[in-house]
Amino acid sequence: MATETVSPACTGSSLLQPISEIINLPLDQVNFVVCQLFALLTAFWFRLYLHPSKTSPFVRHVVATLLGFYFALFCFGWYALHFLVQSGLTYGIMILTGVEHMHKYCLVVALGYLSFCQITRVYVFDYGMYSADFTGPMMVITQKITSLAFEIHDGKKLIFFKPDTERMPSLLEYFSYNCNFMGILAGPTSSYNDYIAFIEGTPCRRSKDHQTNGKTNGRHKQTDPSPNIEVVRKLATCFFSLMVFLSVCKVFPVERNIDDDFIATTPFYAQVVYLYLSMLTTRPKYYFVWTLADAINNAAGFGFNGYNSDGSPRWDLISNLRIMDIEFATSFKMFLDNWNIQTAHWLKRVCYERCPYNPTAATFILSAMWHGAYPGYYLTFLTGIVVTLAARAMRHNVRPYFLGSPSHKLLYDGITWAGTQIAICYTVVPFVLLSVGPSMKFYRSWYFSVHIGCVLLAVALPVKPRHLRLKEAPVLSHQDSTSTDGHCNQKTKAT
Repeated sequence: MATETVSPACTGSSLLQPISEIINLPLDQVNFVVCQLFALLTAFWFRLYLHPSKTSPFVRHVVATLLGFYFALFCFGWYALHFLVQSGLTYGIMILTGVEHMHKYCLVVALGYLSFCQITRVYVFDYGMYSADFTGPMMVITQKITSLAFEIHDGKKLIFFKPDTERMPSLLEYFSYNCNFMGILAGPTSSYNDYIAFIEGTPCRRSKDHQTNGKTNGRHKQTDPSPNIEVVRKLATCFFSLMVFLSVCKVFPVERNIDDDFIATTPFYAQVVYLYLSMLTTRPKYYFVWTLADAINNAAGFGFNGYNSDGSPRWDLISNLRIMDIEFATSFKMFLDNWNIQTAHWLKRVCYERCPYNPTAATFILSAMWHGAYPGYYLTFLTGIVVTLAARAMRHNVRPYFLGSPSHKLLYDGITWAGTQIAICYTVVPFVLLSVGPSMKFYRSWYFSVHIGCVLLAVALPVKPRHLRLKEAPVLSHQDSTSTDGHCNQKTKAT
């Protein structure tokens, strides 16, 4: 069996090996799911019995860190030590270097160490084909390390320090932020400020409507809202996503898109439909993992984001995806805005908003480096550059002609939905296939048509430079400025 070839040193504990054999799933996947379910139960206990009103932040930090590292050891064995090494190296950089260059050094070291581990895992130790690998948590830790370094560099005072005083997080606070049990295995990334607010029990999130509506404010301001209903809803989403993935994923294997017989005997329109279905069935596993991670954080009391205008609590502070907006996206940007949201926020903060030249290309390249060493990742993100430029040109030049009536707008939305889904599927195929040979075979079977079309559109249709578009952008309303952003500031969006 495939599970018998998995090394315990790679996947951590072999305690669940019998279960792995019974259900015929790789041991690393079993370890991951069991740890996440245990983390969910622990999160309820953490919120109820280690609530900020009942214990000190020190105790909450210690418990969250020790549990997180235990889960990491259970899943990844001694490879979990890389989490401590990466965090320790960058903490030393923060202590020893000045604020002026801290963010640059932390980005280079954190990303460099991550890349070193990814390259050795794939090409030296040949652990690349295991679905749960130790570099996954390191990707999230890299985001957290660099986000904190950039926050400090930008002069954003950490909101719980004494007025007019700045200090570094303590070593315990730093490891708790990076390695807590709620996010050690699957994230999501969060702002350091938001995490400390959660630990200390002083959340800074309140919606404008909640603040200005006296009745709503009086009803909620003194108590923490219960996340139970939201957790149940997200667990139901997890269950449905898992069932869809297990039932249909093998029916539409992505590899069939490059099968010679399939290409030779299937009409092109049917190949397009199959491409859409095969890529559609790969998404539920991400929905399962990210929604479960969000539910774990919510169960612990982390993720509250103020109230809606009707007084209902929002638990989307660190949510990583919006499924309906993904599946019905009518533009490439809309898809990216709602997929892996916290990573998109991170990329915008550390790269897109700071790069003086070609920020779109730089952001996609950084994303490829962060994802790993497989060539397919680079093919996907390089393709994403031209698709993004073409989609932006189309939207700026064509969309205004369809806004005159609801029927025209509906027609435009239908056409752009289909075009967006095809473009996304075409772009992401190499991300799934991983290797250069199969990926190029797929592109050749499509005669590089999407590449060629996007290049022609990007060249032929004019788009104003970014600095001019920013000047014309309307000023954000106060409600926007209090939305989710990881800094109690302006809401960020994907590139």
